[in-house]
Amino acid sequence: MESDVEVRDVLLELARFVVTEAPIPVLMQRIATAARQAIPPVAEASVTFTRGDSQGWTVATTGELATRLDEAQYAMGHGPCMDAGSGGETLLVRDFAQDSRWPDYAPVALEAGARSSLSVPLPIQQHVVAALNLYATEVDAFSDADVARAQEIAAVAAVAVTNATLYETAAELGAQLQEAMSSRAVIEQAKGIVMASTRCTPDRAFEILVRASQRENRKLRDIAIEIVDRHSAPGA
Repeated sequence: MESDVEVRDVLLELARFVVTEAPIPVLMQRIATAARQAIPPVAEASVTFTRGDSQGWTVATTGELATRLDEAQYAMGHGPCMDAGSGGETLLVRDFAQDSRWPDYAPVALEAGARSSLSVPLPIQQHVVAALNLYATEVDAFSDADVARAQEIAAVAAVAVTNATLYETAAELGAQLQEAMSSRAVIEQAKGIVMASTRCTPDRAFEILVRASQRENRKLRDIAIEIVDRHSAPGA
């Protein structure tokens, strides 16, 4: 009962928050944080947006685990968070070690420390689709009640996006999306440079970038920019 009361409090707080004038990334960060607080098994949470051409980006994240696994799915072009958003279906992974739906992604998730996950689509009608992603470090971490709570929060998140777009001009929203896509572009450039210099696969190149990000405790985008700039410098 106490948990249900806490969830209702979180949802009420979000309902008050989403009617204010705030940028979409700020709203989505509050959603991700609320999900981690309201659903005990969650280690890290994120909100992802995906275009119809399978290009995805993380709008909000609560930590490196969520960021790394989101980015791995973007690099592969599929995975629970991308498929939940594009398919409009809640996707529950009870055990990455036993799940065969994404055979190339599951080992990445396990190596990062995730054992189960829950991805819930945001029911919005936009030129992008979105999903709330919850990652857990335990096997079969999410109960039916947890799934229901995540779906409640996702519904509120959809209202947040709708309300936010009423306040933002098309130019402002476009600038936010363009910035996100620019980040993806520079990461892809850096991957290409790593692939050329090490003669490795795209997945291996992305893994090298992720490891550098973790080792130096810097954002993946910043690592990518440094590699591209160094490669473009005179005499490189």
